Amino acid sequence: MGLFERFLSLWVALAILLGIAGGHLLPGAFELVASLSYAHVNLVVAFLIWAMIYPMMVQVDFSLLRNVGKRPKGLMLTLVVNWLIKPFTMAALGWLFFRVLFADLVDPATANEYIAGMILLGVAPCTAMVFIWSHLTRGDSGYTLVQVSINDIIMIFAFAPLAAFLLGLTDITVPWETLLLSVLLYVVAPLIAGIFTRRWLLRSGEKRLEDWLHHSKPTTVLGLLATVVLLFGLQADRILDNPYAIGLIAVPLLIQSYGIFFIAYFAARKMALPHNIAAPAGLIGTSNFFELAVAVAISLFGLTSGAALATVVGVLVEVPVMLSLVAFANRTRHWFPAPPPA
Repeated sequence: MGLFERFLSLWVALAILLGIAGGHLLPGAFELVASLSYAHVNLVVAFLIWAMIYPMMVQVDFSLLRNVGKRPKGLMLTLVVNWLIKPFTMAALGWLFFRVLFADLVDPATANEYIAGMILLGVAPCTAMVFIWSHLTRGDSGYTLVQVSINDIIMIFAFAPLAAFLLGLTDITVPWETLLLSVLLYVVAPLIAGIFTRRWLLRSGEKRLEDWLHHSKPTTVLGLLATVVLLFGLQADRILDNPYAIGLIAVPLLIQSYGIFFIAYFAARKMALPHNIAAPAGLIGTSNFFELAVAVAISLFGLTSGAALATVVGVLVEVPVMLSLVAFANRTRHWFPAPPPA
């Protein structure tokens, strides 16, 4: 591991502080960045995430994707956790904390909005950042690609009815532009670029590919840090103006995040999955498609609503939580059997 990767948690902590300070002291600059959006997708953040994912797509040996069908257990685990467990545990935790444990701290109308925001996060599994977390755990890049792709296909059909059921609403409108643009930017475009780049590099031999991948490593980490600075800078005022509310919302979100990971991770251990499939399977369920959740919360409840705030808190807690889970997964690699030969 290089210097950046070895001390990644420290760099992320500094990036969070830099983002909050920058967003507070230079609001005009971050407002300009925020204005560069389409369909609730910030184009600057999208570019940075694309820059992170592109080198990982170049790593994928697409000839090995056919082997995913020979090892379907990891894929089944991901789908069960994401669609049959996670949405319902998120709704249950929201109800427990804001209808029972925090009932005296938040008025009922605001509590309902917080629960709604949490539910929207729960029914939107991650599309983009999971490639980063999989990379940091040395996950099987091809298998992760298939897991994310199938999740995206299911989300197109299941997001609206599942959100409507859990929210008790019948008029959920899916922002299709946000959903489709995000999938295009975070999966399809870097995938196509990765295929052509890998083929072009292999024309000069495996050594050329290995050298390119080695030199591209800093791009992934620097892109992650720049994304963290921007995300926290864009939400600096909300963080500073609502620390009490953010703390309340963060508690059930943290329990949900760690709980879902350990359900998937220990189930993978019981299923004797190799670590390079088990780790991404746990991390996909833990991470969220926050662009979609934020967009739907704003369209249903308004920009200043408690639901929108709850989805934003999901963004704020995700990076530190995911880094801690990456570290845990890397330390427990020996719990799992070695991957089968390619």
